Amino acid sequence: MYSIDNKQYPCSTSLTMRYIGGKWKAVILIHLIEKKRYSELRKECKVITERTLSLHLKEMEADGLITRTVHTSKPPLKVDYELTQFGKTLIPVLKAIAEWGKDTAENNDRISFVK
Repeated sequence: MYSIDNKQYPCSTSLTMRYIGGKWKAVILIHLIEKKRYSELRKECKVITERTLSLHLKEMEADGLITRTVHTSKPPLKVDYELTQFGKTLIPVLKAIAEWGKDTAENNDRISFVK
């Protein structure tokens, strides 16, 4: 049994899913393998609402997976997001999930690619 902020997780898988679970966190994290400006991330994740993207970014920052850097040197304000060292430990996991999805899509007649 694991515990974070008085919430218990019965196994290591549930602990992992606390960090990357849900519909969008893993998607956002894989886009952040390379540092991105908020505007770039927004374009790459256009199916995610702006509110949801902002909420997940705040949660992942609080969890120590990403850092947020605000550049105020000249208008307009620019914000960068990137994985922390802790967040980078997820890269092999995220790549494995993406590869599994790609292989599944290529080998399952029920799945079709839509542009």
